[in-house]
Amino acid sequence: MSDPIRVLIVGTGGMAHAHASAYQAMEGVELVGGVDRNPENLHEFNAQYGITHGFDSVIEAIQWGEFDAVSNVTPDAVHFPTTMPLLAAGKHVLCEKPLAVTYADAAQMAAAAQAAGVVNMVNLTYRNIPAIMEAQRLVASGAIGEVRHFEASYLQSWLTQPAWGKWDEEEQWLWRLSSKHGSLGVLGDVGVHILDFTTFVAGADSAAVSCRLRTFDKAPGGQIGAYVLDANDSATMQVQLTNGAIGVVHASRYASGHMNDLRLRVFGTEGGLDVRWEDNQSVLRACLGDQIGTAAWEYLEVPPVQTNYVRFIEAIRAGQSVLPDFARGATLQRALDAAVLSNGDGCRDIVLG
Repeated sequence: MSDPIRVLIVGTGGMAHAHASAYQAMEGVELVGGVDRNPENLHEFNAQYGITHGFDSVIEAIQWGEFDAVSNVTPDAVHFPTTMPLLAAGKHVLCEKPLAVTYADAAQMAAAAQAAGVVNMVNLTYRNIPAIMEAQRLVASGAIGEVRHFEASYLQSWLTQPAWGKWDEEEQWLWRLSSKHGSLGVLGDVGVHILDFTTFVAGADSAAVSCRLRTFDKAPGGQIGAYVLDANDSATMQVQLTNGAIGVVHASRYASGHMNDLRLRVFGTEGGLDVRWEDNQSVLRACLGDQIGTAAWEYLEVPPVQTNYVRFIEAIRAGQSVLPDFARGATLQRALDAAVLSNGDGCRDIVLG
């Protein structure tokens, strides 16, 4: 049996547990170290997963060096400064989304990863959903003809109910509402997912974007403790793709009745697909061929897919690249940057050159 892949976890907050649990379930993978500036969080995380080495910084971990791959689960604004030295050290990196908070940083990360020749991947978790992978395959096969129109949404309601925790008291939610703490709001948090969801299935990247962002009053003076609540809560976008298709994309944290739901409907010259992730269930419907004449939709069976974590480790073992990579993350960040620019300039259309 080959030597185990030794994994370092950078950032030990809520999402880090999903990464650690996934790696622990794999044969031939060892969690060997954790990195966090909060010593209490680091100690508790390492103890929970039997990790024996803890570090205050990425630089300290690199000086130790006894790891092969990294899951970067730090806040958005920290992805760039923590990932770049890891790439320079020749480490394989799976980075949480969004890859960075600006296209310039994301493009630099993608270039550095390519130059380093390491496996690099963005953890766009909805690539783990069977329905989206099957929908992408069907569109690529020509099943719906040429894509013409789409509509997509990512709906959450954690600002209207406490099922996931109290957003106005807990740090894991408050930082997501504050640009000072590295948040691009709902646009950066889940907008990146729905843009990937849409363009991946449609088989084309964004060519032009117009966007409106809205931040709602949530506390007296717009602040809770150290957190200025200025990050956007809802986003609406009109998007044109490089294949000529147009559509609408929207996301909100105020969608009461939806804990964490994604929808995509994509229509072509020869049919349509309806992709959904709702109530933790993956569903794919199609209207194809003769069904178009009667507007009949049928549910399709979808094969299971490997998770990003498994594909990341397998790519390392095989010495091959894997998608979605940092280049994909940079492409998505370019569209997010355009959305922010559009919102600040009267919601005008921003063409991505």
